[in-house]
Amino acid sequence: MAERRMFAKTIINSDAFLEMPMSARLLYYDLGMRADDDGVVNSPKMIMKMIGASSDDMNVLIARKFVIPFEGSIIVIKHWKINNYIQNDRYKKSKYHELVSTLAIDENGAYTVVEETPCIQDGYNMYTQVRLGKVSIGKDNIKENNTKEKSNRFSPPSLEEVTAFCKERNNNVDPQAFTAFYESKGWKVGKNPMKDWKAAVITWERRWKEEHPEEEKCKYATSGFDTL
Repeated sequence: MAERRMFAKTIINSDAFLEMPMSARLLYYDLGMRADDDGVVNSPKMIMKMIGASSDDMNVLIARKFVIPFEGSIIVIKHWKINNYIQNDRYKKSKYHELVSTLAIDENGAYTVVEETPCIQDGYNMYTQVRLGKVSIGKDNIKENNTKEKSNRFSPPSLEEVTAFCKERNNNVDPQAFTAFYESKGWKVGKNPMKDWKAAVITWERRWKEEHPEEEKCKYATSGFDTL
């Protein structure tokens, strides 16, 4: 197996990557360093425990489509072939090559999920629950989930929805400030349309924790996010 790993600037310099909390970005780097030559990581939970990452960090990576989760506590780095070029004499096929073969390669060289791929895309928490419950997901359910995903389009949340989500997470995000900020931006993150407002809330939450390590109950100030 090749010993060196690389990260393409087109990926790590993108708004989608840089707007994630630092802890999620560090988790991405660690997963990339420990992946096999096909971009497969078979021990993401152990890596998360080693570096102190949380399930929120993995949720953000999944929501922003930087990793693809599979059953059996396995993830694949979506942009692996963009990040890394491994010469044939150093390449070692993944022992999960059958799993990798269920993915397609898009026009940019990134892995992409195709219909009937046995992966779970609703977040790392749900993925963990499925494993613990020993639930087997059939092809019919996968087709139904993929159909729903294709038909879903982003719709801005109401203030009540943001408030309920922040209350559920017991965080320090000011729902009114969050909603007003993104309404003023046309619900865009940088120049790109927002895809997941809950992931954006988690980003605000984690950034607040990084900037206010000693404070427990302080509201978000939108001035700290003028560069988003």
